Amino acid sequence: MENSNSAAEETKPLWFRLVVGRNPRLTLVRLVVLVLTSFVMFKVVLAPIRVTGISMQPTYRDGQINFVNRFAYHSSSPRRGDVVGIRAADQLQILYLKRIIGLPGETVSIRGGKVLADGKTLEEPYIKDQKPWRIEATKLQMDEYVVIGDNRTMEQESHTFGKIRKSDIVGRILW
Repeated sequence: MENSNSAAEETKPLWFRLVVGRNPRLTLVRLVVLVLTSFVMFKVVLAPIRVTGISMQPTYRDGQINFVNRFAYHSSSPRRGDVVGIRAADQLQILYLKRIIGLPGETVSIRGGKVLADGKTLEEPYIKDQKPWRIEATKLQMDEYVVIGDNRTMEQESHTFGKIRKSDIVGRILW
């Protein structure tokens, strides 16, 4: 009986044996589990994001694709320095990629291109060069954050940044 099974397998084409294996039912179950797991991961847990523009250079390049972990802040709060995906207020399908520089309750300002939180200059090793931006001190509410891109060589007027609410943060970038 064992010889007849191996003889039957020998008659199946090589591509069939490589793709399906010895047990087609088990392969089908594995395929269904893989498809369902992938669907849940990419519809519920991870949000793909394509970097468009130069506001996050040199950390992230134009055209680069990353993923935002939507569950990153369910058990913890966003921290300074985290790169986050932010939902655009007017278009729900668009995510902006920005870095958190101001936390709830802080007073944040920018003087001569340097970010100050509660009067202390932030260490920002990801900044390579910067223009002398200036933003007056702003006191943040308990659910507000200040976000900004890493490319500070852009003119201040052409750079999108500012205060956001925690509810606007979709999640943290994976890498």
